[in-house]
Amino acid sequence: MIMQLQNTWKDRLFNVTNLGLLILISLVMIFPIYYTIVLSFTDPTEYYTRDLILWPRQWSLDAYKYLLGNGLFVNSLMVSVFLATVGTALSLLVTGGLAYAISCRRLRFRKTMMFMILLTFLFTPGLVPLYMVVRNLGLIDSVWSLILPSLTGGWYVLLMKGFFDSIPDSLDEAARIDGCTEISVFWRIIIPLSLPAIVAFGLFFAVGYWNTYFNGIMFINEQSKWPLQVLLQNMLVDPTTMGGGGNSQSVSLQMNRQLPTETLKMAAVVIATIPIMLVYPFLQKHFATGAMVGSVKE
Repeated sequence: MIMQLQNTWKDRLFNVTNLGLLILISLVMIFPIYYTIVLSFTDPTEYYTRDLILWPRQWSLDAYKYLLGNGLFVNSLMVSVFLATVGTALSLLVTGGLAYAISCRRLRFRKTMMFMILLTFLFTPGLVPLYMVVRNLGLIDSVWSLILPSLTGGWYVLLMKGFFDSIPDSLDEAARIDGCTEISVFWRIIIPLSLPAIVAFGLFFAVGYWNTYFNGIMFINEQSKWPLQVLLQNMLVDPTTMGGGGNSQSVSLQMNRQLPTETLKMAAVVIATIPIMLVYPFLQKHFATGAMVGSVKE
């Protein structure tokens, strides 16, 4: 009886301590996000008069109005939206088509294709060959340079292939008896049954394209074609980036007089983060189902 009471006391102490540490860690992680959002809505006059703002006395949308009225920022936002939509659709099409092809046992040279895909896990070309290929294709300063080199990857293909392998062959055979062609089987049978995997991979691709940064630095020189993450990084380093060209000095003076650069930076971070935060909850159901699809065989 005494041992049980001691164990119960120790368990309660452990649970309370563990809960307290988790709450503290959560607050440490959430506070920067909270402070970023609060600062982006802070009125400029209040920002200049207070050292630390945990809750604004006067809310303001001036920073968001300035950013959404700036042509360079809007162009970058549209570029990122284009990458996240068109790039994700093309990546799903290429990944799904290749995965379905190598999952068909009757395909010729199937083992050779599998070997070539596995080879990409062992050897990567590197940055210099990648840049030379993009340059020789004439894609420098083109939005397509941010899509075509990132259409798919061997890991995604193998995971989706594993999901296609789990679909019974009897469905394929029944569709062929009814007169379906290879493409009809893929669009009418495989795709509807693969929605959890498609949504999961679509989320991976969309987040990757939305956060495009390194390829944007390598392949895009024109400011008007920068993706949002590249523009955001340049804003954080040099606020005069938003001015663009010869007007940077006048725009910098205007920003210093009217809007604090910190509120503009925080507003830009919020705008760059919100789309993914809004999309993710709606895809959570499919993501939880399809995230590990194809990785474990029964």
